[in-house]
Amino acid sequence: MSKIDYWRWLAEPQTRQGALITLLVVALALFGPLLAPHGSTDMVGPVYGAPVGGGLLGYDFLGHDVLSRLLSGGLSVLWMSVAAASIALAVGSSLGLLAGLSRRRLDQLITWLADVSLAFPDLILVLLIVSMLGRAPWLIVLTVAIAFIPGVIRLARASAVSVAGQEFVEAAQMMGYSRRRILFKEILPNILTPLLVHFGNMLTWGVGMLSGLSFLGYGVAPPTADWGLMINENQAGLLVQPWAVLAPAVLIGVFAYGTNILAEGIGRSSARMGEKQP
Repeated sequence: MSKIDYWRWLAEPQTRQGALITLLVVALALFGPLLAPHGSTDMVGPVYGAPVGGGLLGYDFLGHDVLSRLLSGGLSVLWMSVAAASIALAVGSSLGLLAGLSRRRLDQLITWLADVSLAFPDLILVLLIVSMLGRAPWLIVLTVAIAFIPGVIRLARASAVSVAGQEFVEAAQMMGYSRRRILFKEILPNILTPLLVHFGNMLTWGVGMLSGLSFLGYGVAPPTADWGLMINENQAGLLVQPWAVLAPAVLIGVFAYGTNILAEGIGRSSARMGEKQP
């Protein structure tokens, strides 16, 4: 992917908007703990206390400062979603390329395994594995990544098969280039854009899935500050102190919205560049 392609992505207003929203939420998650007025586990107010001068968003079910837990609770959701999407992209792309370029029994085996895995709903599969093996953060990340890998395999395989039939790939083969050079110099750069768009989609799905796991009690364990866990912990007091639930829910939604329109903007920009090419 050339440098000018990145600038063309940014020329799309939707891409800029999505990047700005995503970066703002990421900055809040990274630097929020430094701005928190209290520790995330400090009990500094009344149970479900209303917002006052010392607690701008009020207090939660144990008397924690909601603002402090909000500022400290984004990092776990973000790093886990990024890690799960990255693992799925790396493993799924490798297997998809292997399947698309082999076109033999190995292709049939990988495709069959991906199809079987896609038959299971992602959330049900993750809940099943986590409920049996535990809820350690690294295990949750791997489980979510496993749920995403089949989709990446299908996309990478289809893209590789399409590009492998192009004339420039056949010309490279006729010139005697090695299989590795053709893969990394000719095929991979030309399927990178759809994979990156899918990576953005996986971030959106990952945030929703990880937050849902925390809400159901299978995600990050308390007393760790986590946006999804905050919704679960404070749902009983929603009518009394709604900010303890609404604030993390809004941030989860904003981040999912940002990554979604960022991926869509990259996809639109790439489609327009493809239309302009002779």
